[in-house]
Amino acid sequence: MNLRNVWTLGVKELRGLWRDWIMLVLIVYAFSLSIYTESRAMPEALNKAAIAIVDEDQSHLSSRIALAFYPPWFMTPELITTAEMDRRMDAGTDTFALNIPPDFERDVLAGRVPAIQLNVDATRMSQAFTGSGYIQQIVSGEVSEFVTGSRESALPVGLALRARYNPGLDPGWFGAINSVIQSITMLSLILTGAALIREKEHGTVEHLLVMPVTAAEIMLSKIWSMGLVVLLGSSFALIAVVQGLLAVPVQGSVALFLAGVVLMLFAMTALGIFMATIAGTMPQFALLMMLVLMPLNVLSGGMTPRESMPEVIQTVMLAAPNTHFIILSQAILFRGAGFDVVWPQFVALAVIGTVLFRLALDRFRKFLR
Repeated sequence: MNLRNVWTLGVKELRGLWRDWIMLVLIVYAFSLSIYTESRAMPEALNKAAIAIVDEDQSHLSSRIALAFYPPWFMTPELITTAEMDRRMDAGTDTFALNIPPDFERDVLAGRVPAIQLNVDATRMSQAFTGSGYIQQIVSGEVSEFVTGSRESALPVGLALRARYNPGLDPGWFGAINSVIQSITMLSLILTGAALIREKEHGTVEHLLVMPVTAAEIMLSKIWSMGLVVLLGSSFALIAVVQGLLAVPVQGSVALFLAGVVLMLFAMTALGIFMATIAGTMPQFALLMMLVLMPLNVLSGGMTPRESMPEVIQTVMLAAPNTHFIILSQAILFRGAGFDVVWPQFVALAVIGTVLFRLALDRFRKFLR
């Protein structure tokens, strides 16, 4: 193998990518704005939900409840009348409408169990589901503190909550890291596959066939050049966007994580070339990529824990590089794990990458004939 040929062909790929402005826009978006928006738009977090209150009691307790809703979870509540409630809900002005009945404070002090009506616009599904629980806790806490002077539960056992790695339970932390992982997976497939299909569509494959280069040299040139682009993009995303702009703390070694990224890129770029040899055109490659990326992202543990999946799915997905990459990424970036903890995932990625490279090389040789 001539390393000079590998280097020269790789530089050619980088020049071709530089002239493809659509791919450049995709790379910049995937490692910047995409990560920021996913971190700030996690559906589990309630943010500025619109709420209105019908206060028919006009008591000290009802006023306490109304004042308990404030940003950033809720917008400042608007006090409305019963006649306005349905009209505002129909117009989509309010997501929640809380109706405090007359004599509410008196019934509470008398030991009765008065009911408060909460109307929810369930078309806003994520806010409706999350916000209902928030409102129930806020109202219960205010009533308990008003009656007993304390928000403490009457249960005989107290639960002392200690959240490790994410003390504020901020879903944006998980969203930012998960978006970086997904961008690495997606772009490593797209860039290498598009590079090969671009050769086919422009008719430069025939030029390569008459050159004194081997199939392995052509493959390696595409792998190192496109992998380098994704590696630089992921480094920028993790350091500048995640740690800098979003202020998400990274517990472990960034260098160790990037070493895992290199192995992940080796496996995924080989898979991208394998898929490109199957697809005839870029639209066909895009459809094939959808069939591959969807199960990889959903079943590899990036969206839901692997432990919650059927055992057969867990076993099958051990053959996917994403599974091991997500395990080592979360262990390093969230929990500060060292190489002594994640070395099995490094070994698994190296083995899977070698197998995928061999399969892609055999298919690529047939493709060049």
